[in-house]
Amino acid sequence: MAALAERQSRPDFWEDREAAGAAVARIGALKRSLEPLREAEARWEELGVLAQLAREEGDEATADEAATGLEELAQRLERLEFQLLLGGPDDGRGALLEIHPGAGGTESQDWAEMLLRMYTRYLERQGMKHELIDLQAGEEAGIKSAVLEIAHPFAYGFLKSESGVHRLVRISPFDAQARRHTSFASVFVFPLVEEDVQVEINEADLRIDTFRASGAGGQHVNKTSSAVRIVHLPTGITVQCQTERSQHRNRDSAMKMLRARLYMRALEEERKKREAIESEKKDIAWGSQIRSYVLQPYTKVKDHRTEHETGNTTAVLDGDIGAFIDAYLRWSGQAAGRSGGQ
Repeated sequence: MAALAERQSRPDFWEDREAAGAAVARIGALKRSLEPLREAEARWEELGVLAQLAREEGDEATADEAATGLEELAQRLERLEFQLLLGGPDDGRGALLEIHPGAGGTESQDWAEMLLRMYTRYLERQGMKHELIDLQAGEEAGIKSAVLEIAHPFAYGFLKSESGVHRLVRISPFDAQARRHTSFASVFVFPLVEEDVQVEINEADLRIDTFRASGAGGQHVNKTSSAVRIVHLPTGITVQCQTERSQHRNRDSAMKMLRARLYMRALEEERKKREAIESEKKDIAWGSQIRSYVLQPYTKVKDHRTEHETGNTTAVLDGDIGAFIDAYLRWSGQAAGRSGGQ
């Protein structure tokens, strides 16, 4: 980080805006990754003083307090261990998580809503600040799409493992003959791009439409045209937001989504260029089936990349997906190590 800081102080640093933006983003990511370590170090010193005081005074209550603090610190350090696996330039950022049902109408829309609940419960358990910034309800049940904004450090690093197609096998609650159905839903995770990253958006390239919000959750705002849809004409990327009463806030949220998508598009283009140069064939996360959730005839959730699985489907669908995320971080870290060693 010292080398990056030294480069930033040079007079010619901002001449190459693209390189400068990348350097600033890297410095920000490094600072965010170091902050929890410094906090843990300070806490360790505090507990050391507390433990010494307990020994000197023979105070059992203080000793218990120090012991409890050490247990909590050990858990915090265990979480930080996983953060060390998050070495990507965007891993320290917040995230935007989108959910879309696959083909299958009500079945898939209901499955998409189940995934929305699963991720919401996971975020609540982790204490990650999040907000539902767009939701389109299905006609009969479920949802047509949803977007969660997670403004929490390292949210993207953890949740990027969820990008891909999620498969559900169950006895359909919508089938009068109680037959087994297979449903699919796609999850896409983007880094939450803030002002420290240069993403050029020309206002002339945007078509901005306003309309009345509708569907579940939209009844209280559908008297005025508060919903906003933005189309980026050069790429065809379309985003929309209708959860807020204010058109201005919906526009801000939609622009945030657009910035994230354009940023990911640029990263994807760079990745494809590198693959073409290296002439390597790699798995692409977008659109690939990553995990299966089987509720019938047996119960099992299995990740097809890491081979991690569990029979406790109820817990997983209630947000207990930490083990799957941890397994992915270790698996991807090992994969990166193998690739780097070749």
